[in-house]
Amino acid sequence: MSQKKSNPNFKVPMRRCIGCMESKPKKDLIRIAYYEGELSLDPTGKAKGRGVYLCRDSAECAALAKKKNALQRNFKTNFPGETIEQIFKELMNE
Repeated sequence: MSQKKSNPNFKVPMRRCIGCMESKPKKDLIRIAYYEGELSLDPTGKAKGRGVYLCRDSAECAALAKKKNALQRNFKTNFPGETIEQIFKELMNE
């Protein structure tokens, strides 16, 4: 077992879902990364670039994020509709 997890003072990393806006442990969320103009699903959470998080098993959060244009707003970039659709399609298959 690693030292961090056996340490009683270890803090669980928390992230906020861009759909429901709830803070949850990082392991319960899936990351969407944006690096050098490319938007991609990041299941490992270790890809380069800026990232946002969505609840892993919630179609409602994905729908809310899509409706609110959360990806465009968080990354301050206008993505083509096909790119957004592809990311959400991959997310549903994850």
